[in-house]
Amino acid sequence: MQALWETFLNQRETLLTKLVEHLQLSLVALLLALLIAIPLGIWAQNHDRFAGFLLQVTGILQTIPSLALLGLLIPIVGIGTTPSIIALVVYALLPIFQNTYTGLHEIDPAYKEAEEAFGMSKPQRLVKVELPLAMPVILGGVRTAAVLIIGTATLAALVGGGGLGDIIMRGINLNDPTLTLLGALASALLAILFSWFISMISKWRWQVSVTVIGALVLGFGGYATYQAVAPKPETITVAGKLGSEPEILINMYKDLIEQADANVKVELKPNFGQTSFLYSALKSDKIDIYPEFTGTVVSSLLKPSAKQSAQIAAGRDPYPIAESLLSKQGLRLGKPMAYNNTYAVVVKKAWAQQNGITKISDLTKLSKPLKAGFDVEFNARDDGYKGIQSKYGVNFTVNTLDSSMRYQALNRGQVQVTDGYSTDSQIRQYHLLALQDDRQLFPVYQGAPLMRTQFAKTHPKLTAALNKLGGKISEADMQEMNYEVNVQGKSASAVAKAYLIKHGLLKEAR
Repeated sequence: MQALWETFLNQRETLLTKLVEHLQLSLVALLLALLIAIPLGIWAQNHDRFAGFLLQVTGILQTIPSLALLGLLIPIVGIGTTPSIIALVVYALLPIFQNTYTGLHEIDPAYKEAEEAFGMSKPQRLVKVELPLAMPVILGGVRTAAVLIIGTATLAALVGGGGLGDIIMRGINLNDPTLTLLGALASALLAILFSWFISMISKWRWQVSVTVIGALVLGFGGYATYQAVAPKPETITVAGKLGSEPEILINMYKDLIEQADANVKVELKPNFGQTSFLYSALKSDKIDIYPEFTGTVVSSLLKPSAKQSAQIAAGRDPYPIAESLLSKQGLRLGKPMAYNNTYAVVVKKAWAQQNGITKISDLTKLSKPLKAGFDVEFNARDDGYKGIQSKYGVNFTVNTLDSSMRYQALNRGQVQVTDGYSTDSQIRQYHLLALQDDRQLFPVYQGAPLMRTQFAKTHPKLTAALNKLGGKISEADMQEMNYEVNVQGKSASAVAKAYLIKHGLLKEAR
């Protein structure tokens, strides 16, 4: 509790900012869901043939995995709040529509006979009799939808949508359970408070309940909508994958860009997600730059020719090949940094010594398959687990884990093998060993800024500024910077700035 309280005190300003973002995001989604689902529920009363169909459609939409839905939306609507709100609206439609339809459909027929006896028109029946009677059931659906939205909105952090998910993701990536717990508790408390609030107002007169909910949703939601559509100055959006290393790199990009052009505003999107998210967002002009690796380009993103694949397998530098392949896609890869952040098969150092294991091929000597915890992306890549199976003939019992959790699982003995990168700070932190890739499965992975060719042509000063990192940063440098962020708790921005100043790439502010 003491650690949690200290984390709260240190992060209270950030927590408040993210809480407001989370509330705005949730209320915009709730407002849109209400505007769609309640009229549909009212309309369905006189269209019984379609009511069941609509219930099935909204039910099916709710079963779509949220991560998959966000991935599908990025190429269409981009990153940020827009895909997040669309996904949240999709999940909120079912409880609101279902309860609206059910509440109106199950009104005692005696009331409807009384409506006819008094000669009421259809609008009068709806407003004066039917909606008041159905309001407790409708508010129950709104309550369920609100709780669902607030909980699911944490995933907005994966696509740059902000909210409390940013705090949770940062805690996971920094292996800081108190920070993760702080974000999770804030989200849970917000959902509980909102559920309690709707439960309380459901006991009021229905006109008052509707007015209060409408004012609250329109107030916060309207402000958030205005912020989303209001004209903004041109900004350059720099995104990064999950983890401390991409966050350090994008902060370096930000510092170098702003030094090159003081009039440029840089917006960072750390912990954006997997490679496919970033690549799709870049190609669809939703982000401007992100750090990518040459090995990823030639092994995962694009398909080299047979001749090029043979050259890579023979140990040729993949950068020229990656650069050529990307240029055909209208993309440009900047100058690569010095360090090779290649994939690694990682085990505990003590276990490796006990079993005489120093290289990947040694694993074939073991009689029983090892239990492995692999990142989802590594597990599916040809230069990942598939390559280990084909090139080394080694099979594991695999559990796929989030990239930020796999080292913890290895350290606790829950798995015996995991994937990693040669610059990961956890190798040093947990006394691990990266096994030698003695059959050269993993290609060279040198990082470089990836951008659209058109962006590079229209921003030559910024491209030149980013290329200052070409040939810089050794593996030891990168592992040390990762260690400072993940273990020592320093901010990625401070670590990035310190490196740039130390190596004369950034002028120290006076």
